[in-house]
Amino acid sequence: MSNDSKHIEAFWQQLEQTLDQLLGTRGDMQFEAESLLSAYRDSLQKIDRNLTFHFERETDEGPVDMVFGCDGYPESIHAVLSVVGAAPELSGINFRAFNNRYDPVPAFVNMGEELCEIDEFWCSLRLIGGKLQLAIYMTDAPDILEMDPRVEAVMILLDALVGEYELMTRIWSLDWYELPAEPLDYGLMPLSELRHAFDRMKDQVQPVGITIH
Repeated sequence: MSNDSKHIEAFWQQLEQTLDQLLGTRGDMQFEAESLLSAYRDSLQKIDRNLTFHFERETDEGPVDMVFGCDGYPESIHAVLSVVGAAPELSGINFRAFNNRYDPVPAFVNMGEELCEIDEFWCSLRLIGGKLQLAIYMTDAPDILEMDPRVEAVMILLDALVGEYELMTRIWSLDWYELPAEPLDYGLMPLSELRHAFDRMKDQVQPVGITIH
């Protein structure tokens, strides 16, 4: 058994042994079990340093979805699929790889101290040299992307619009620019229209990785 396989097996054993404890801490919006969640993160880091997870549920009474991702790093897609492929069947929880598209697409993302509305953002999607290049436009575009909560909000919206897996494998590059005063004059479209444009163009490209500038 490979080292990764051992770590994957150990992760699922850990989760099986602690699942009842985890589900017992479920509040209105999240689990109140940070020590357990931290232990899960530590175990996943042993498999692949880019692995992430979060929880979703559609109804108060329905099962919880544990969604695994890799923070936008395409080199870790295989690790996500390997982890989810080894998932046991457990009562009260489902396991899923990557964020799916959302319908309806959220009108805003609450980033705690800042409410980011989808209408604030514009974009362009261009097929250049057989590669899809996506650009996001916003007012006061940051010099350091990680310092602006709007960037994280846009990434959440992109997952909702396009789907995390296709975002990583169909978009060649993602760039960020200052929003011009008249975006239509520059051929830009509201971010809310991205899904339609993407679906029209995605089959023209081979699956690739993503480079974020």
